Amino acid sequence: MGKRLITQRRGKGSGPYKSPSHRFVGKAKHPSFGSEGLNGIVKDLVKCPGHTAPLAIVEYETGEFNLMIAPEGMKVKDKIELCSQNTGKGNILMLKDIPEGTTIFNIESVPGDGGKFVRSSGVTAKIVAKKKNQVMVLLPSKKQKAFNEKCRATIGVVAGGGRTDKPLMKAGNVYHKMRARNKLYPRVSGVAMNAVDHPFGGTTTSNKPGPTIARRFAPAGANVGKIRPRRTGKKK
Repeated sequence: MGKRLITQRRGKGSGPYKSPSHRFVGKAKHPSFGSEGLNGIVKDLVKCPGHTAPLAIVEYETGEFNLMIAPEGMKVKDKIELCSQNTGKGNILMLKDIPEGTTIFNIESVPGDGGKFVRSSGVTAKIVAKKKNQVMVLLPSKKQKAFNEKCRATIGVVAGGGRTDKPLMKAGNVYHKMRARNKLYPRVSGVAMNAVDHPFGGTTTSNKPGPTIARRFAPAGANVGKIRPRRTGKKK
């Protein structure tokens, strides 16, 4: 086969592909020490290379600090309420206490995990219905998902919207964007590689030297192209 594919190099966890987590501010999640009626105040807004949205440093009445994803319009000295009945912007509530039609983000997958869904800049979800012990949420992908009613979420829209509207203009900007998170860049087409680097490489034309459908039990080095497609050929 020759050399291993670049995707395989990334998967084995070699040095050049490790996440630069030493530059990250920290994990942005709902506090685990929260109780009903606990209040906090926003001390600062920071930018983290590991997040597309700005983060807020919140100090709670217990004296503990926590990082949260900042909603649109948040500013320093804003007050945050935890597990209350107030549906104000930036407050963290259980889904069962949030009215239908409210925009939310950073939704927990299971109660207490800190938030897993709807965390990118500019995105938001909406509560559409409530069932027995479950809450139906319309995600940014337009799909509906059922969550446990005790899962927590933040009220509002994630800050940083419009980030993707500005064109990158040149390859250098893409390079710095990818380098911030140690993403592989640039991505090279397999047909542009040498034969030792990729199964599609080693020819002066874009015609593949073999079928683009990978065998079901193909080894890692040959598992490229259409990976077990449901159908092939021109659609009629």
